[in-house]
Amino acid sequence: MKQVTFGNDWRFSIAPMMDWTDRFCRSLHRVLSRRALLYTEMVTTGAVIHGPRERLLGFDEAEHPVAVQLGGSDPKELAQAARICADFGYDEINLNVGCPSDRVQNGRFGACLMQEPGLVGDCVAAMKAAVSLPVTVKCRIGVDDQDTEEALNRLTDSVVAAGCDALTVHARKAWLQGLSPKENRDIPPLDYPRVYRLKQARPDLPVAINGGIKTMAEVHEHLRHVDGVMLGRVAYQEPEILLCVDRELFGEEPPVADAFEAIEAYEPYVAVRLAEGVRLHAMTRHMLGLFTGRPGARAYRRHLATEGVKPNADLQTLRDAVALVSREPLESAGMVLAAAG
Repeated sequence: MKQVTFGNDWRFSIAPMMDWTDRFCRSLHRVLSRRALLYTEMVTTGAVIHGPRERLLGFDEAEHPVAVQLGGSDPKELAQAARICADFGYDEINLNVGCPSDRVQNGRFGACLMQEPGLVGDCVAAMKAAVSLPVTVKCRIGVDDQDTEEALNRLTDSVVAAGCDALTVHARKAWLQGLSPKENRDIPPLDYPRVYRLKQARPDLPVAINGGIKTMAEVHEHLRHVDGVMLGRVAYQEPEILLCVDRELFGEEPPVADAFEAIEAYEPYVAVRLAEGVRLHAMTRHMLGLFTGRPGARAYRRHLATEGVKPNADLQTLRDAVALVSREPLESAGMVLAAAG
């Protein structure tokens, strides 16, 4: 397969995840990989236009490359929000056409827009006219009783005609009635071949795949068929997998050798945020998946969960938690990383 080069190198990205991929999480992930493309949580156009922009959109320069994901369906509002995000310095504007929550449906955006491909095209065209950044779409293969061949083709035709720079496809349907957002992440069956067929039909369109991908071996397999892979929950719950990304996908050494070095590298960022009044737990809650498989990992998590939430928790609290983890290069820990990588 001829691999398309993305405006941002999208061979590997970390999915936008509500309540998870905030600026603190993204800064930790950047410590683990220089090359992963990071995404914000979805932010609605109304919040961008009328809300506290610095709190919602502010990010650290070290996070680059970083994309903002917008939720909305009004082309004019999306164009205005895209301009605001461009001024903040984001590297890409992404439109959410995949979230199945009731709140999103009531706002007429997210996965329900799979049923209105013409409107999605209008939204993309408006954003493309407003900013010079790449404008991309993240979608499902269909919703409810839609035929996935027809639904994904219609959406793709519409957004490509509007100038969409790339498409990331979560390889499941979304069921807008009868399944919760959590169930929609697991119950609808994965259909990776459907995304592969889209890429075959659209060789010049950068296509990335998302959904249920758990190991670097799976990442490599998908890259035989599509241009990029977006990892979701496993990147959050087992963040040490990101240490494999730069070496295996980009031929570069990772920025740190292991989770211990990652926390040391993250400490200066934590110190600055603490001085600004951010609570330690806001940052350490994203670190609980580190050290999976090592003796002491459970004690580490327990310490952060009990001590890290206290008002006076500081860097020493984090260091005390790390001190509970064995630093021996144990085979069990190596096996965990081997399975992840």
